[in-house]
Amino acid sequence: MKISKHYLLIFALLLISFKGFSQDNPKEEKLDSIVIASSRIDLPFKENSRTIKVITASEIKQSAVTNVADLLQQVAGVDIRRRGVTGMQADLYIRGGSFDQTLILIDGIKVEDPQTGHHTMNMALPIEVIERIEIIKGPAARVFGQNAFTGAINIVTKTNADNANAIGFQVGSYGQEHINGTIGKDFGNTSVMAHASINSSDGYRYNTDFLNQNYFFKSSLNQNKFPINVIGYFTERKFGANGFYASPAAINQYEETQSSLVGLTSKFKTKTLTIKPRLYWKRNQDMYVYIRQNPAIYRNLHVSNKVGGEINMSYKSSLGTTGFGVDIAKVNLSSNNLGNRDRFMSTLFLEHRFAFANNKLDITPGVAVTYFSDFKFHAFPGIDLGYQVNDDLKLYANAGYTYRIPTYTDLYYSDPTTLGNENLDPEEALTGEIGVKYNKGNFSSAIAVFNRTSNNIIDYVKANENDLWQATNIQDINALGIEVNVSYRYKMKDFNQNLDFGYTYLNEDLENLEGLFSRYSINSLKHHVTATYRSQFFKNLRQSIVYKFAERTNGETYNVIDVMAALDLKSFEISIIGNNIFNTEYTETNLVPMPKGNVLVGVKYMF
Repeated sequence: MKISKHYLLIFALLLISFKGFSQDNPKEEKLDSIVIASSRIDLPFKENSRTIKVITASEIKQSAVTNVADLLQQVAGVDIRRRGVTGMQADLYIRGGSFDQTLILIDGIKVEDPQTGHHTMNMALPIEVIERIEIIKGPAARVFGQNAFTGAINIVTKTNADNANAIGFQVGSYGQEHINGTIGKDFGNTSVMAHASINSSDGYRYNTDFLNQNYFFKSSLNQNKFPINVIGYFTERKFGANGFYASPAAINQYEETQSSLVGLTSKFKTKTLTIKPRLYWKRNQDMYVYIRQNPAIYRNLHVSNKVGGEINMSYKSSLGTTGFGVDIAKVNLSSNNLGNRDRFMSTLFLEHRFAFANNKLDITPGVAVTYFSDFKFHAFPGIDLGYQVNDDLKLYANAGYTYRIPTYTDLYYSDPTTLGNENLDPEEALTGEIGVKYNKGNFSSAIAVFNRTSNNIIDYVKANENDLWQATNIQDINALGIEVNVSYRYKMKDFNQNLDFGYTYLNEDLENLEGLFSRYSINSLKHHVTATYRSQFFKNLRQSIVYKFAERTNGETYNVIDVMAALDLKSFEISIIGNNIFNTEYTETNLVPMPKGNVLVGVKYMF
């Protein structure tokens, strides 16, 4: 699949139309100054009593990746199981769990998919429009509601439209062609930004070709008084899915997905009261065929819509800060396999942050109470504790109940080998962690020990080999782990040098299924090491090296090294990205072999 010439013409016209705008490179952001946008109570990064990792704009720029799926793979404790290049199809896991148990947000808007968690990463935005990514690990249900079972990831879009203007083109291995253009303008009280990108490849093996289109729009109105932010996103993916699902022997599978989001947010703030209203509409369409050359043999078509609104508030008083909110949403699904379904959801959030001992000790209890039209009421409390020993050292702990309601695939899916179960119960877990953070100058570090006891975990099981796989609440899992992160920033010859290291150990104790066959055996990252060195030794040349080591619970181990180098020539940037440069043979999921050395050469013009 090649990018047609008329797409190139469109980008050229955009470039000509907006030439004259100015572009600056992103400045190094200090974590202390970043307010975590996904929190109901606004807190600087340093004051949070949770395990949070922030990927900044400058880190994204030097990340040796072209997409969010590959970027998140550089974070210890985040397991992105990809099928092929550029994250065309990828599943998201945090600290073990399953691909249905992590929530994605865009500017605080929850965009989970009711059909299946396989579509979670479809909503990951192009990196060209991302300001930063907030990764919240551990119990998050009392903050975000359902599906934040093992954690949540909030993608924050760019706010400085003037710094977004660029057009780029990349070519590389497996016939890859990537073209993207971003334009933006700040008019003082109003700003506008738009992005379009098309990515294609002939495939790194039989039937893995793809064509991916992304379109993004953001406008901020009335910024100086009562700001209104409007975002719109549409992505379409068409790809050969050789062995992606079903059996690795199913080499002729094919899939087309469309995901879109329209969101409207605002923020009203006084000295003591902050109000954040949101309205949104999220749509997903999934067309899957078992034999690409003959769709009539087996074809599924699912269309889901989620329309929702929420209002979050915080109030400061002499007793501390109270956060409360209401989230209401309606979900509809139309499917030739799963049937026509609808669900009404409403969640009430309440939390309060107490501060004692001259603000050294913070205690934040909270609860989320949710009503589902098909699963009734559920309440999930939690608490965060923190103690600021001094300006550089903080101790913290948190605990909470989390939950996930079954997807419609879990409940109603059927094919010649698989049967859903409409009597499934929600998955539940009690999760806790204790940790310590140290930040001084250019050095920061954190260590956390966590434990998650999960009940009613959904698996597909059968008693005999010839039986159908059936979804069942059969598993109880205890996950115990430790996580270490270290970051050091220094200068050499006036150039910034950054070194990041992360390690996660995870042990998941799975209850014996006593003679039953299990389709989804646990295969988490038992040992996970990530290390990134971003360096610059000459004025116009910068480079990065990314190292990843993984040992899964099935005993498989692999080492992967990615590299990036970029030459800055005034308004032009010439780059080369190499992934898996030593041709490691490995798989991340479903026995799908990952591509060997993958090289992309690109040119970007910033205007």
